[in-house]
Amino acid sequence: MQKVFSGREEPQLAVSSKKTVGASPSPPGDYESLIRLIHDRHDQMSKTYQQIAVFLTQNPNDVAVLSVNGIADRCGIHASSFVRFAQSLGYSGFKDLQKLFQKRLATAAPGFEARVQALEEDLKANTDRSEYGFLRDLVLRDIASLEGLLEETNPEMLTQAADMIVKARDVYLVGQLRSTPVVELLRYILTMLGKRTVLLDPGGGLATHIARTMDQGSILIAVSFRFYANEVVSIVEQTEARGVPIIAISDSTLSPLAKSADILFAVPEHGYTFSRSLAAPMCLAQAITVAVAARVQDNSEAPRIPTVTTP
Repeated sequence: MQKVFSGREEPQLAVSSKKTVGASPSPPGDYESLIRLIHDRHDQMSKTYQQIAVFLTQNPNDVAVLSVNGIADRCGIHASSFVRFAQSLGYSGFKDLQKLFQKRLATAAPGFEARVQALEEDLKANTDRSEYGFLRDLVLRDIASLEGLLEETNPEMLTQAADMIVKARDVYLVGQLRSTPVVELLRYILTMLGKRTVLLDPGGGLATHIARTMDQGSILIAVSFRFYANEVVSIVEQTEARGVPIIAISDSTLSPLAKSADILFAVPEHGYTFSRSLAAPMCLAQAITVAVAARVQDNSEAPRIPTVTTP
């Protein structure tokens, strides 16, 4: 199966390890080509450049509207590094690279740019540091994340993911640390829909061993965000080697899950709090299961998730 990635601007991004980092004689002229080049060169980049690459791919709207100093402050990296990063890709400076992000935002769905800017202004205007102020700040940021999820998710990827899950004999799930709530939700809903579901629980140290029971009738759904759980990454790589289909939900197309996944849903997250929000990935997980329910129940009008208890 050809590996595909969600995001309307980044379908089917090929990741190569044969490119070297150096001046590009002809820099990419559009956003999609730039992202492909960044993926091609990511593995050979320095750690600083890799950090920059992750920020650019995860926060395209911020890159479009912020100054290079503002972006540098967000990343904790000196602005001169962003200039050199752009030059390493063939641009005269960061502003030339930034123009591609600005063009992308300007051609987004009608009203999207205005909504993003309005949310940014609301966040800047919020000086309330009370408990309610924290709540308001988090809600506004979650709204922005959900707006981004709706704008960036490729509808075809949702269709393919739902079809893969329905066709699979059994569904294996893996996600640890902060990703645990997402796979727990998936296990609950898919089990209630009648799918044979196996959660690769790290308890007892058996997750990797249980993963080896997957075969061609299985599918793996893996969820992992920075900083990626080593066991999850290892299980995904081993599963790919056995030819078992993989659906991944992660925070970037530069995630270590990307190279192994048949379908990758990249849900960018923002490091704006000590506990990063799961609003967008949880919403995506629900959307996938609703699509599965519609197929299982042959009811696209009003699919329902069965409940454990009765009223």
